[in-house]
Amino acid sequence: MELSDIDLISVQETRNLVALAKKAQAVYREYDQASIDRVVQAAAEAAEAEAVPLAKLANEETGFGKWEDKVIKNLFASRNVYNYIRNLKTVGVINEDAANGIIEIGVPVGVVAGLIPSTNPTSTVIFKALIALKAGCAVVFSPHPAAKKAIIAAADVIRRALDRLNAPHDLVSVITNPTKEATDALMRNPGISLILATGGNAMVKAAYSSGTPAIGVGPGNGPAFIERSADIRLAVKRIFDSKTFDNGTICASEQSIVTEACIKAEVMEEIQRQGGYFLPPGDSERVERILMGPYGTMNPKLVGKTAEYVAKTAGISIPKGTRVLLGQETRVGPQYPYSKEKLMPVLGFYVEESWEKACERCIEILMAEGAGHTMSIHSRDERIIREFGLKKPVSRLIVNSPAALAGVGATTGLIPSLTLGCGAVGGNASSDNIGPLNLINIRRVAYGLREIEDIRPKSYDSVTQPSSQISGETVELLVRKIMEQLKAGSYETGNH
Repeated sequence: MELSDIDLISVQETRNLVALAKKAQAVYREYDQASIDRVVQAAAEAAEAEAVPLAKLANEETGFGKWEDKVIKNLFASRNVYNYIRNLKTVGVINEDAANGIIEIGVPVGVVAGLIPSTNPTSTVIFKALIALKAGCAVVFSPHPAAKKAIIAAADVIRRALDRLNAPHDLVSVITNPTKEATDALMRNPGISLILATGGNAMVKAAYSSGTPAIGVGPGNGPAFIERSADIRLAVKRIFDSKTFDNGTICASEQSIVTEACIKAEVMEEIQRQGGYFLPPGDSERVERILMGPYGTMNPKLVGKTAEYVAKTAGISIPKGTRVLLGQETRVGPQYPYSKEKLMPVLGFYVEESWEKACERCIEILMAEGAGHTMSIHSRDERIIREFGLKKPVSRLIVNSPAALAGVGATTGLIPSLTLGCGAVGGNASSDNIGPLNLINIRRVAYGLREIEDIRPKSYDSVTQPSSQISGETVELLVRKIMEQLKAGSYETGNH
């Protein structure tokens, strides 16, 4: 493969940044917890102060979403995340268990590679910088080229905060000439200890195949199930609040609605009342044709755009004030766009005969795309909620809350995070809402509690039969007692 001058420049820049980050982290890893906490507080406060201009810059550069909602995301990434992590112990002795003779010591993993998407550029930089700094790590960011200016600006805000404390300047850095070759060089650089990958499937797969330990997060494609016991007005409100937040650019947002036939009419009426528009068959097909690109991936020209913009691109007319477009669907698979992830105000709409069939449909949708990520249920039936929790292949089941904000921990008690693991079912290393504790290793100091004589069996004949095994003589005695009780009428037929 031939490399252009810009590719060579970007690769060399990446190597230089990693070398500088290693030197900075070598100094930083000697900081105690109190010193690290001061750095994290300064970085969080600096990012919070710049939440508005960074949001406007991201919106202007990418054309995605709404700057007002990006302000909320920036504040969440700085204020909410900081409030959660501020008292965590991450370095030095983080736990002592005297009873079992264990001391746990937090050890930073080292230099982290932070891959940043264009959908949530500034908030993701703030978030990853804070958790890396809290863990005692340095971070080198690889920006999506479409959001390069905003990402560099967000990183600079953090760097200036470091400078004011005389902390190592290169603890946070960003590739200013982003190319595919630079990202690849970053992920494969031996100076990188861990990759935090947020982006499309190709990026996550590249991170896991780089040979460097990685925490990647897969695509979201969460269905929202409206069960018959739900408060339908509130359910639709929450789904629309989520799907229209920043024009649907958070991957935890709902991608389809699944409901029961017995409440179909009521749900559809409420959806229309709140600004949803069910596309007629011909218009639905026109929208369907533009949702995905030529390779079956999401059409980047529609990401983060309004329902009106999507309709105009498809060449159709929709009612004024439409917030969300809905395509009625019965099929699931890569060739059916309404069943896939759509980071825009467009939803698939499915109707099933029962909650059991709806459960199966949700699993089908998730296994086709989005396994391990997030889905939501709107219900007041605790039994059905529990059944969904037991059976759904997701890492987060959101109950009666807007999934986009609930999944990241803004409207739920989940760990505040903008990197949502999808677990093994989603091909990820973790199912956590990723935080500082995912960026440290724990060294355990273990004191001896017993000698070998204490664990050696007194007689090797005694280990030939498991201690939990019940002898035939004991079983025979139990059966005899039960038979005697049956004869005496102690057991009522059919109850035992």
